[in-house]
Amino acid sequence: MKEKAHTHDHEKLDIARHSQSHSEGHEHKHSHEYTKDVINRLSRAGGHLESVKRMLEDGKDCSEVLIQLSAVIAALNNAGKVILKDHIEHCIVDAVESSDKVAIENLNKAIDRFIK
Repeated sequence: MKEKAHTHDHEKLDIARHSQSHSEGHEHKHSHEYTKDVINRLSRAGGHLESVKRMLEDGKDCSEVLIQLSAVIAALNNAGKVILKDHIEHCIVDAVESSDKVAIENLNKAIDRFIK
């Protein structure tokens, strides 16, 4: 049986709109409050990772490289936490309200992969 698609919006400034499919035939469009913030964090982490690569190419001390690499990893983990929080506050709340068990199962799988 094909699931009915539903749409929800969250009133915030500077919000990016996404279309996300949780299961076959089930799609909903939603806005995320922190998309710009996450994109900025990822851009900074990417630039920082490039500088770590340059450090290696320039033969910098391994200890310094490891410290800078740990900063990149922390930045990526923090971006993931923001995405997770936003997803729970918006998508999962809607999934619970509409009894979308697939969305909740997908969240559990994503958490298992994100937190290793």
